[in-house]
Amino acid sequence: MKAFRCRVCDSPLFFENSVCVSCGTALGFSRAERAIVPVDDDGRYVDAAGLVWHVCANLNLSGCTWLAPLEGGQCFSCDLTRTRPSDDDPVGLEHYPLAERSKRYLVFELDTLGFPVVGKDVDPVDGLAFDLLSSVDENVVIGHENGLITIDLAESDAAHREKVRAELAEPYRTMLGHFRHEVGHYYEWQLVRGDDVMRRCTELFGDESKDYQAEIQRHYDEGPPEGWEESYISTYATMHPFEDFAETWAHYLHIADTIETAREFGLVTVGAIGVFSAFRDVVTGVWVPLSTALNQINRSMGKDDLYPFVIPAPVLDKLDFVASLRPSGA
Repeated sequence: MKAFRCRVCDSPLFFENSVCVSCGTALGFSRAERAIVPVDDDGRYVDAAGLVWHVCANLNLSGCTWLAPLEGGQCFSCDLTRTRPSDDDPVGLEHYPLAERSKRYLVFELDTLGFPVVGKDVDPVDGLAFDLLSSVDENVVIGHENGLITIDLAESDAAHREKVRAELAEPYRTMLGHFRHEVGHYYEWQLVRGDDVMRRCTELFGDESKDYQAEIQRHYDEGPPEGWEESYISTYATMHPFEDFAETWAHYLHIADTIETAREFGLVTVGAIGVFSAFRDVVTGVWVPLSTALNQINRSMGKDDLYPFVIPAPVLDKLDFVASLRPSGA
């Protein structure tokens, strides 16, 4: 995440700011400029090309600070949401803002890394869309299918999320983590194409033609295989090659974004991720010492480790593969 500053008074801003707390200027996020910009009393911003942008219609509903091309319309990130809680679902609406905020973080990072983000409103076949569903009256299964990602808004509730995390013996569970994992399925579907790429993917992650439902049942009946720590980033990754890829992808985004944030705030003095010849060098040279220090800082505050994972050598190979899918020139 970038370190933003107010264009009016030069005070620090954060990604979620809709108003500068120092000078009171109303703000909006310009995806095109990758900057937080001032808006006028009517919620408008005129860019350098003379185009007029407007505060997103969902500012008060979900806290969206992004700018939309049409007055009274939605921004790009909100357009990716196909389904949201109904207006008569107060619990769903309470949980909705965190999910949308996590999605905006996701889109921002994908833009940073150069991965194309195309909505199903533009490309109904290969585009991306989200169903953000309230599980108050139904059982919502988080997942991905043909570009449609389903998120259970109950995961926005910290108590619920911690309960599930403990039940599944997971070291980490966040709403942003769900988005990063599920979009990994989408990008495997989109980017792992061509004989050479698919062959290498199979070498690293295993035979994806394994019966998915049977592997899920095996995982929950038997648990992870003995010695899983030597080849996988998490127990969930051992379930099926699809899940191994998605878990690895999520960690690629975890690592890339945290390093970018640390760099923006002066905690590390390295170039952007793209200047490294191999992502494994980023992990071993930057991420391991940084995450170790951040874990110790968390412990100093009596908190759990920020990054409670160990990255074995085979996972370095997998992370390298995922990073290699980044478009050339990005």
